[in-house]
Amino acid sequence: MIKVLQGVKVLEQGTFITGPAAGMLLGDLGADVIKIEQPGTGDPFRAFKGGLYSPHFQTYNRNKRSITLNTRNADDLAVFDELVREADVYIQNFRPGAAERMGAGEARLREINPRLIYCAISGFGATGPAAARPSYDTVAQAASGFLNLLINPANPRVVGPAIADAMTGFYAAYGILGALHERSRTGVGRKVEVSMLEAMSHFNLDAFTHYYSAGEVMGPYSRPSVSQSYVLECADGKWVALHMSSPEKFWQGLANAIERPDLFKDPRFATREARIANQETLIDLLGALFRQRPRAQWCERLEAEDVPHAPMYDTSEALEDPQAKHLQLLVTAQHPTLGEFRTVRSPVSFDGQRALDVVAPPLLGEHDAQVREEVRARLAQTGSPAQTGS
Repeated sequence: MIKVLQGVKVLEQGTFITGPAAGMLLGDLGADVIKIEQPGTGDPFRAFKGGLYSPHFQTYNRNKRSITLNTRNADDLAVFDELVREADVYIQNFRPGAAERMGAGEARLREINPRLIYCAISGFGATGPAAARPSYDTVAQAASGFLNLLINPANPRVVGPAIADAMTGFYAAYGILGALHERSRTGVGRKVEVSMLEAMSHFNLDAFTHYYSAGEVMGPYSRPSVSQSYVLECADGKWVALHMSSPEKFWQGLANAIERPDLFKDPRFATREARIANQETLIDLLGALFRQRPRAQWCERLEAEDVPHAPMYDTSEALEDPQAKHLQLLVTAQHPTLGEFRTVRSPVSFDGQRALDVVAPPLLGEHDAQVREEVRARLAQTGSPAQTGS
């Protein structure tokens, strides 16, 4: 992997997803990410079946080192402060005010290191009537209007992965990269702030644009109707997805694949507007046809006609697809005590070089001795003890 952030040191004092996701993204680009955790328990996301290495934790904590510090202890606080002194970035996702109570507020850390990029992630923002409220993924999705676009009115229940958590981590990393670029010119650090509400409102930009420009309040079927997207069950119980959009060549290709070459001469389906108006009828018609053949046959037919489609894989299938294998999406690493770790590589390549190297997520405190020795070595070189900055 080309480590474009090599030499950048990141301190991540994050828990659950938003902070750790931001740290992971920087680690994927080659930054040295040191995860600071509470002794004994660590990141609460670690807990799993009596252990401290859950699949949830593994998802967002590769390419990091773990050190345990109790900053209420003077010696640990001195180590923390020395890490801050040498760091480029600090990330936390506590509720507003919590970092200050822990001695990790921006003002204190900036006294120690004026060049520090300080990233604070929250649920609803640092100020305002909702600032103190707890927030998790579903809360942020709902408050931003995004969850309303996912809920099936016929079966109203929360679906899908933790999109708000992950996207907030992406936006935090995006802001940090911008601040690092600016600091390369000015030498001055910035405070980067992002809340889950802000992140998901921006991610939901299309719905807001439709509302403010056209007065349309989008619902769960608004975009699939306009984009003419379909999921269709096949004879073997497997599913295929189509995204037809508007080019007529795709519709004629579909007509050929289903052996109904004149289907889209029917006035109900002859134009984009007609297909949008009659999508329910088209769903029923296509559904009956697709249930007559297994998925593999449909994919062969659709590919031969250049129809935009894909098998609707589950997670046991997706990375076994020939294209996924060609792109080397599944990468592995050996953890020194836990064996093989498998994950999906970073999607970003540089100069044609894929990010195939990965470091397995750390055990709690796995790098305590290593990081503390690095601190001692720096202090020996400078000849001065760490200062708390308080």
